[in-house]
Amino acid sequence: MIRALIIGATGGIGTAVTKALRDRGDDVTALSRSRDGLDVTDEASVEAVLGRLDGAFDLILVTTGALEVSHGPEKSLRDLSAAALAEQFALNATGPALVLKHALRLIPRDRRAVFAALSARVGSIGDNRLGGWYAYRAAKAALNQILHGAAVEIARSHPQAIVAALHPGTVQTDLTRRYLGRHPSVTPDEAAANLLRVIDGLNEADSGGFFDWRGDRVPW
Repeated sequence: MIRALIIGATGGIGTAVTKALRDRGDDVTALSRSRDGLDVTDEASVEAVLGRLDGAFDLILVTTGALEVSHGPEKSLRDLSAAALAEQFALNATGPALVLKHALRLIPRDRRAVFAALSARVGSIGDNRLGGWYAYRAAKAALNQILHGAAVEIARSHPQAIVAALHPGTVQTDLTRRYLGRHPSVTPDEAAANLLRVIDGLNEADSGGFFDWRGDRVPW
């Protein structure tokens, strides 16, 4: 049994991961904005809610994020705006970074532990062949860089810790329904099972990496 902390636990993926962990007998603390007031775009909120937690967690998983906030994904540079960039960075990059900052004290120093956040393959610079979706792509690329850099630092004080960015695949949720099209997709329950299998298989050498739902490395 492990002790797990799920951030964004009322979203499609967060709900499914929480259920999957509890079904296998793990001890899960599930936090969200709607139930617990944890707004990852507000550092005071993150600090206050996480500050109420005690002990150490073997898994901290950030499942927050969105393809669009108040602006849809851009099809061309003409659609790009400073507001869209700011919103995407606040939710998809800054938010998980703030969680990691304030959750670091909850990561054990004496045993294996995983901190992971949901990224997206479209945040890969090397895999970008279609263009567009500027703000979302850039925010996820920034998240990947933050996690990679944090892995370097955290290894000095938490030698068994693993920090990773995870691509869950295209998941059938309310947030993605408009963009599924003909893309292969999975249910939240399938995504949760895939993510937990990848997380369970990570080792210290994988810290700082970017992995898809199969466990394969995604190009930066």
